[in-house]
Amino acid sequence: MQKIKTALLAYGMSGKVFHAPFLELHPGFELTGAWERSKKLIQEDFPLVKSYASIEELLKDEVDLVIVNTPVGTHFEYAKQVLLAGKHALVEKAFTTTVEEAEELKEIADEKGLKLTVFQNRRWDSDFKTVAAIFDKDILGEIVEAEIHFDRYNPNLSPKPHKETANDGAGVLKDLGPHIIDQALVLFGFPDALFADVRKTRENSVVDDWFDILLYYPNTRVRLKAGFFVREPLPSYILHGKKGSFLKSRGDIQEDELKLGKKPMVTDWGKEPEYKSGVLHTDIEGSEVRENIPTIPGNYYGFFDALYHSIRKNQPEPVTSQDGINVMKIIEAAIQSHSQQKIISFQN
Repeated sequence: MQKIKTALLAYGMSGKVFHAPFLELHPGFELTGAWERSKKLIQEDFPLVKSYASIEELLKDEVDLVIVNTPVGTHFEYAKQVLLAGKHALVEKAFTTTVEEAEELKEIADEKGLKLTVFQNRRWDSDFKTVAAIFDKDILGEIVEAEIHFDRYNPNLSPKPHKETANDGAGVLKDLGPHIIDQALVLFGFPDALFADVRKTRENSVVDDWFDILLYYPNTRVRLKAGFFVREPLPSYILHGKKGSFLKSRGDIQEDELKLGKKPMVTDWGKEPEYKSGVLHTDIEGSEVRENIPTIPGNYYGFFDALYHSIRKNQPEPVTSQDGINVMKIIEAAIQSHSQQKIISFQN
């Protein structure tokens, strides 16, 4: 197996928790190091890798893939440098700060024959995998309405300056928003129109920390919500069809396990507690059914395995650059809708 030499553009929480453990686990990747600006931490966990002093030094090295896991406002600049240097790129969400930037990155990657993917890892969460499986079985009938929430209770401002200062990459719409926007697009496709309300609810917040987006489809309405004052949350996934309903709480355990330093595995990983099972209430072959649905285990290994096959076997990226562009289109339209207080329609 020809290994993909991979470097990180930072070794903070995302590099340590979401990327390095799976690069170490997958036999097709070799972690070469990370660009570290002040704290030099990666060699504490991986003594044989490099701590690069600059992105220029990193790009001159024998690296095949670069993970752009820096603040959102830097994604376009760094991803462009990576692609122009002839390296494949994995960019964290939000993909960029504008649709125009996202489209330019796609153009560069296409011209150079490089792989460009967006780290929409929540597609591999246990809760969403379970919802998607129910959706695909078509046992709810035609979906009339759906809601996806990413709710938290955290009234405090983040200690990370890039998250709480007024900049193009800050705010919950570009932080948690890409997760549930992407999930909605996976299930329902691109909408005809949307209406959005975006707010600041925390004391002294200068960035948005609450949103409510309504996606319009011909026969379906999909609501996406996130906020920081939800102490007692509703189910994070609510699907109502003409035959029945499915409710599922947000229950994926991977992030918490990884933060505790637990090493992921290819199997026997990402199993939710049984009490977080989803509730299915529908009609199956003329009989009313109400039962708990066991949760499908989540595993971010699936993303990295698909990325390996994309690069080495020229298969499609696990999340395409067009997927990233589509999420940015929703975000830009949501900002426009909130500003103008009107429904924004998308031209086909």
